[in-house]
Amino acid sequence: MNTFFLGNSEDEMEFMPIIPLNEDGEGQEEDKLPEELALLPLRNTVLFPGVVLPITVGRDKSIKAVNDAYRTDKMIGVVAQKDSNVEEPAVADLTNVGTIARIVKLIKMPDGGTTIIIQGRKRFRIASILTEDPYFKASYELLEEEMEENDSELDAYVSSIKDLASQIIQLSPNIPSEANIILKNIENATFLIHFVSSNLNSELKDKQLLLETNNIRIRAELLMKLLQMELQLAELKNKITNKTKQDLDKQQREYFLQQQMKSIKEELGGDANDREIREMIRKSELKKWPDAAKELFTKGVEKLERMHPSTPDYSVVYNHMDLMLDLPWEEYTKDSYDLKKAKKVLDNDHYGMDRIKERILEYLAVLKLKGDMKSPILCFVGPPGIGKTSLGRSIANAIGRKYARLSLGGLHDESEIRGHRKTYIGAMAGRILQTIRKVKSSNPVMILDEIDKVGNDFRGDPASALLEVLDPEQNSTFYDNYLELEYDLSKVLFIATANNINAIPIALRDRLEIIDLSGYSIEEKTEIAKRHLIPKQKEAHGLKDYKFTFSNKVIEKVIADYTRESGVRELDRQFAGVMRSLAKDVATGIKLKDTISEERVMKALGKSKYSNEIYKTGNPPGVAVGLAWTYVGGDILFIESSLSEGKGDLKLTGNLGNVMKESAVTALSYLQSNASSLRIDPKIFREKNVHVHVPEGAVPKDGPSAGITMLTALSSAYTGRRVKPYLAMTGEITLRGQVLPVGGIKEKILAAKRAGIKEVMLCWQNEKDINDINPDYIKGLKFHYVKEMNQVLETALLKR
Repeated sequence: MNTFFLGNSEDEMEFMPIIPLNEDGEGQEEDKLPEELALLPLRNTVLFPGVVLPITVGRDKSIKAVNDAYRTDKMIGVVAQKDSNVEEPAVADLTNVGTIARIVKLIKMPDGGTTIIIQGRKRFRIASILTEDPYFKASYELLEEEMEENDSELDAYVSSIKDLASQIIQLSPNIPSEANIILKNIENATFLIHFVSSNLNSELKDKQLLLETNNIRIRAELLMKLLQMELQLAELKNKITNKTKQDLDKQQREYFLQQQMKSIKEELGGDANDREIREMIRKSELKKWPDAAKELFTKGVEKLERMHPSTPDYSVVYNHMDLMLDLPWEEYTKDSYDLKKAKKVLDNDHYGMDRIKERILEYLAVLKLKGDMKSPILCFVGPPGIGKTSLGRSIANAIGRKYARLSLGGLHDESEIRGHRKTYIGAMAGRILQTIRKVKSSNPVMILDEIDKVGNDFRGDPASALLEVLDPEQNSTFYDNYLELEYDLSKVLFIATANNINAIPIALRDRLEIIDLSGYSIEEKTEIAKRHLIPKQKEAHGLKDYKFTFSNKVIEKVIADYTRESGVRELDRQFAGVMRSLAKDVATGIKLKDTISEERVMKALGKSKYSNEIYKTGNPPGVAVGLAWTYVGGDILFIESSLSEGKGDLKLTGNLGNVMKESAVTALSYLQSNASSLRIDPKIFREKNVHVHVPEGAVPKDGPSAGITMLTALSSAYTGRRVKPYLAMTGEITLRGQVLPVGGIKEKILAAKRAGIKEVMLCWQNEKDINDINPDYIKGLKFHYVKEMNQVLETALLKR
């Protein structure tokens, strides 16, 4: 007799077929029971006499017990674990009453596991555990079933059990209807109770209680209670399922009614959604837009009219059309071509920056003469805090355009530029079109801030998406994925800002007109402080109405002693600190003096943070001062070298990059090949190790511009001649003995001036860079222009 109920594995008992061969083993020969019984502990199930279970055996102990039993008399004692979570059960974890089972079949699985089919035979109680290793063995006593003959009460229980089980089968969709036929054909009362008990969805302790009950009638009564509980649960599940179905049917009915209501409302003159659509159509008639946009909008209106407002696609189409209406198609602000006014605005907002101002005025002059031209893509490159971003706002004010700023720092999703496709949940237009929608002008000045800090990951490369935006030949047909139309960006004046030009991808850099903004000199910072920073901080701290001034000397002290930067952000913060201190004086009734003294500044800011004394002290042989460029401005660095006994090895420390290490090797090779002309004993290269170190070891350093500094430091160490004080240098070297030009000259020269350096040595080809610097800013500096490396050593090294 076959059924399709549950069965169990020894580790995780899951629902599998139970296949009763016959009722209570009738017609089979009497089992020969052994004196000692191997025990098989099961999780989450109880085996009843007569019932057949397939079991997957996983534990090593259990596999050995099953194999031994199958080789001998095929009989094994099956007991349930009290706690199914115990991996390796002890004696205390086993129930006392179980079922002796016959192993009908043993199957070796392809994955190495063992599956057995067992049939329950007799109930037993464990008398004592004989052994625990290699598996449990026990002595036992059989338990007899207590049943009265012609027990009418038991017959009534059996009939009720059949009825209850039949109702549960009908209410449970996962139990096949054939199970009902099997139940009706079971005639043996004991087997029926065991069969239904096996398939109960009850807790383990309830099933174990059924197994331990000797009296069949009492067992039937317990089973009745459990079946009634299961029937109630099945009825409740069925009720919930039907209610959910009714709710869905109700929603479907409401949808059709709403569609009918819509038709009725259309006959009567429309509803709120119709009014929205009519308003959109009215706005669209006033728009000046291309034919493609007009056609797409008309199709969108037709879609909306066919759709119900409650459908998800309605809001998608509505938002898309709303964007189309909001975009300023062919709407431009009128440029102001008054070049004198534009120059005045730029001069008022920013001190210096003559080259950039000149470029903007040139652009305006061409616009004035031609009337229309594609906007250039400018890129301001320079250290932080020099006013790259604020310059964009000044340019917008100067030419009378709207101003928009787009921060690209940390952007790593291509869709932020090109937009998301409408099929995605939460899709929206790219940030370029969103910004244009916000400013309501198709020719704003748009600042693309921090373009060198654009990232990329699995969501795409935004820098590559910007290639189309920032190409004057392509951006007249910029395609946004959300808009699904081309939009003309050629009239937008894009201004990108960056700190480090090398971080911008080459293809993107090729589309940009690079304008270098170098740092400010002390004189420029003084003027910026007087014109912009001090008035701004006075107003910010409630001191606008108080008349007091800072002398140039005091401002220069703040710049020299409290800041080390190319821009003016830190300087602005220092003046904010002074203003807070002055505001405290005013609030406590202390009268402010007309001129703020150096002592008052020191009281507000504390002791000087920076000092130039380190550059003014005499250095021992082997130490030279170099000039370095970083993306935050110029800097001074020492290069130290020393000799020690050894075999001529070169050791380099200070977190140096490959190019800088190669400069040191090149310098050493030059000294070795020119030892005689430089009056260096060639033996010293074989008998002395040389160590070159660049302080501030935590800061990575690289680049070729330290070449002549390395050469000077090594030459000083080998000859014992000290390097000229107050001298700094920069330049690349070659094995042929030439000095090559390097970049970042203005930043390096300003850093040297800040540090109190008096003489600077650099390549003769860098003279043009020095000529570009305002002579007032480099007053007091003496420049040595060199072509060859022997000139470097003649100038830099003092006589013995």
